[in-house]
Amino acid sequence: MPKSLDTKRTILRKKPQQERSIQRLDTILEAAAVMIVEQGVINMKMTDLAARAKVPIGSLYQFFPEKAAVVRALFDRRTSISKIRVNEMFSNISSLEDMLEVALSSVDWYYEQYRQDPLWMALWAASMMDRDLMELHRDHNVDIARIFREAVEHLLPEDVARRMEARSILFTHLGGAALRLAVTQDEQMARRILDEWKTVIREQLFR
Repeated sequence: MPKSLDTKRTILRKKPQQERSIQRLDTILEAAAVMIVEQGVINMKMTDLAARAKVPIGSLYQFFPEKAAVVRALFDRRTSISKIRVNEMFSNISSLEDMLEVALSSVDWYYEQYRQDPLWMALWAASMMDRDLMELHRDHNVDIARIFREAVEHLLPEDVARRMEARSILFTHLGGAALRLAVTQDEQMARRILDEWKTVIREQLFR
């Protein structure tokens, strides 16, 4: 599997150890989240972020080499939460019927996350404009697909299980696209889109 480039431009220069530094990092990321939702990553300048967070610009660069590292820090925080939730949802699956119901309910859970937190969409848009962040986003999808696959493959016929690695990655990718489309629509159309995606899952995922 291809790996994320994970270059130095996208990782923290310094991981805070003391409470004061941890709080400062949190303050920076909270300010960045608001700015990214308001104006997008392209229009966010590091000087403006320092001013918004009320920290010296030098303190900002102590943590982040550039904007891509700010975006990654926000992305990592949110994806770590989603991975924990997905692991919980797909644990203790005992039948394909259970798995199917959990897969369908996960669509609703992700939709609510996207609806309630507009930063998800802003981070996705940012990742599409940066190669390193794009590969980070891809790797997250692969991780979610792996969690799903490992929970279900022992329940599948051998021929379907062999195809599940590629299929789970595909469904994870397409599911993300369906969710991003849904949150741009009014609630009625969003639910119709999600219902159509659930129909595809029911009819195709384990065939």
